[in-house]
Amino acid sequence: MKKNLFEMGANFDDSWSSDNKTKANNSSKVEIKTPKEHRLHFAKEKRRGKSVTIVKPFFLEPKELSELSKKLKKMLGVGGTSKDDTLEFQGEVQAKLKEELSKLGFSFK
Repeated sequence: MKKNLFEMGANFDDSWSSDNKTKANNSSKVEIKTPKEHRLHFAKEKRRGKSVTIVKPFFLEPKELSELSKKLKKMLGVGGTSKDDTLEFQGEVQAKLKEELSKLGFSFK
């Protein structure tokens, strides 16, 4: 009799473990850089008819990035968010944002 190529079922030997019980460690290490080592660039997008200014890539811890976002939003008087390694701001605030980031020591492309 031929061996079945497609086997269904579980193998309950001594080293058995359930796949859905263990969580994969998806947290990748973030390379941390000082503000002088950053080479940021700007992008503009239209979302639902409104402008969004995007600044990336930031090489900061997620907590530090959210604190920076909060500080810049307060300085500029706009809304926005931080996602992964980017900061997004509502409106076209590139000139003001570049000025504030350069005061904090960040450099640009």
